[in-house]
Amino acid sequence: MGKLAVRALRAVLVVVLAGTVFVQAGMVWMLVGGNDKEDGTLPLTALRVITALGMVAAQVALSSVWRLVTMVRRGTVFSHDAFRYVDRVIGAIVTAACLWFAVTIVNAPGQRDDPGVTVIMAGVGVAILGVALIVLVLRMLLAQAVARDLEASQLQAELDEVI
Repeated sequence: MGKLAVRALRAVLVVVLAGTVFVQAGMVWMLVGGNDKEDGTLPLTALRVITALGMVAAQVALSSVWRLVTMVRRGTVFSHDAFRYVDRVIGAIVTAACLWFAVTIVNAPGQRDDPGVTVIMAGVGVAILGVALIVLVLRMLLAQAVARDLEASQLQAELDEVI
């Protein structure tokens, strides 16, 4: 991975992390302050709590990706330490999907006249779970690469002994 790509990815991660902290702070401020300018048609407190928790899931994923990028730059990504960060990303994505399903449930009573919105929102939740499955497949590929790297190291050591 080139230096430009790493810098660009890190810049994106910093911007997204700052955005999540900003949104999270706004949600907490609205919860604590109690200044609600809405007319009360939606259960905003529940949506704000879910949003704040969703931002935590995003922050966990962002920090894990940061660590994985660092490992790529150092050439240590094909090690067992990488699995911890990939597992955190998978957990964050599954958490985000569960939180999205919670938003769907909170929003559903207001969609009685048009239940298609609820179905679409549930479909988005399933798509988020699909992303978690894609990352799980990538984790399996990482496991195979780590096993091959270990096998290659052992074969090289045996060859060095023979020579």
